[in-house]
Amino acid sequence: MRALIFLSALALTGCAKTTEAVDNVARQSAQASVIKALSLHGAPLPEGALTPVAGCIIAQSSVREIAKFAKDAVIGVDETTAILAGSVLARPETQNCIAQAGFAALAS
Repeated sequence: MRALIFLSALALTGCAKTTEAVDNVARQSAQASVIKALSLHGAPLPEGALTPVAGCIIAQSSVREIAKFAKDAVIGVDETTAILAGSVLARPETQNCIAQAGFAALAS
């Protein structure tokens, strides 16, 4: 019985690590597509602001939005990617994230 409990716990730990790895890859892909969308279709950002702003957008995105951004990283970024990024960017939580990252002038 103890062995079964141990093996179950071990399997759950493995699942959690796999889920975390998949989530990290999705977030990295999503951030890459947001960076590309902002650079192609967004307002010009100061040097060094693109990655932190994209990070804040990803941090405040829902699972569905992250999946859409990650998908766009594969199939191609277009204006709809930029519109979604802009929608997340307009959220107060995203603006707070940007201000905390040291880009308060962009948070408006």
